[in-house]
Amino acid sequence: MKLPNKVITYKESLLAKFPIVLAILKDQEIAVDLLYKKMKSKVDDIGEFMEIMDCLYALGKIELDVKKGVIRYVA
Repeated sequence: MKLPNKVITYKESLLAKFPIVLAILKDQEIAVDLLYKKMKSKVDDIGEFMEIMDCLYALGKIELDVKKGVIRYVA
């Protein structure tokens, strides 16, 4: 997990990408694959994207609706 430290700047860390994901989810529910397509240019790889999703889920900022197959922002 890329967290800011002496070597990794805030901009390079996962934390800097949280607001980008939340801004996308603020206005709409979206399927995981479509969200990845929107984020693809902003993340290094699918692994980094999944780490971002894991962190946001653990923090209670997003939830997965399995029946609809979408992720949504939790206010």
